[in-house]
Amino acid sequence: MYEFEFKRPGTIADAVAALGAEEAQMLGGGQTLLPTMKQRLAAPAVLVSLGGIAEMQGVCTDDAGRICVGGGTTHAAVAAATAESYPALSHLAGHIGDPAVRNRGTIGGSLANNDPAACYPAAVLASGANVVTNTREIAADDFFEGMFTTALNDGEIITEVKFPVPVAANYQKFLQPASRFALTGVFVAKFAGAVRVAVTGASEDGVFRWSEAEAALSGNFSPEAVDGLSVSADGMIADLHGSAAYRANLVKVLTKRAVAAC
Repeated sequence: MYEFEFKRPGTIADAVAALGAEEAQMLGGGQTLLPTMKQRLAAPAVLVSLGGIAEMQGVCTDDAGRICVGGGTTHAAVAAATAESYPALSHLAGHIGDPAVRNRGTIGGSLANNDPAACYPAAVLASGANVVTNTREIAADDFFEGMFTTALNDGEIITEVKFPVPVAANYQKFLQPASRFALTGVFVAKFAGAVRVAVTGASEDGVFRWSEAEAALSGNFSPEAVDGLSVSADGMIADLHGSAAYRANLVKVLTKRAVAAC
């Protein structure tokens, strides 16, 4: 590691002010940034920790019945707080990484980083959630813009995520055992008027919605509804853990499992 200035503001306003410093970088749970710094792939002069901002932590329900998760809330806290109100989200959060990661990593940090194999983006996109920042509110469909890319501007902080609660939902993750990221993961959310299916870990462009499956499941919410569908291998991730065709097939397999589990 190298020398840098560390700031721990107590309010969102103070964090925004601290991020105005030259070469400043915000720090959530540090599960991606700190290893990157240790490898000398990032070298911020100022680290602005968001861990001391109480207004960014915790889980509550708003007047619209949405589950509101503070951007600084850890995965473990999300899992515990949503076990009854949104079991699919609780299950997802409770199986991210290992206990050390779940007790340090935050939902805001995960979404801002937008790793193509991260779990939270699938939950946010399938739920049709809104990502709230210190300046605006962004719909999930507009938030994710590609691998490690989001609609966030420089210095913009994710303060809260608002999740509509579906009638039924389930997340199926084919685990990459070394990293515990999703080799492929599928989150299915059934609402009164439609079904949303979000896929993570499979595409080079990051999380995406499988629109063909959504249309089929909206008319017939059963595993058999996707039997005649297929996912193209074009643009899928191919590495030593699985080919593009393998991941494309996993999308269909996991979607059927998620619907069955619902």
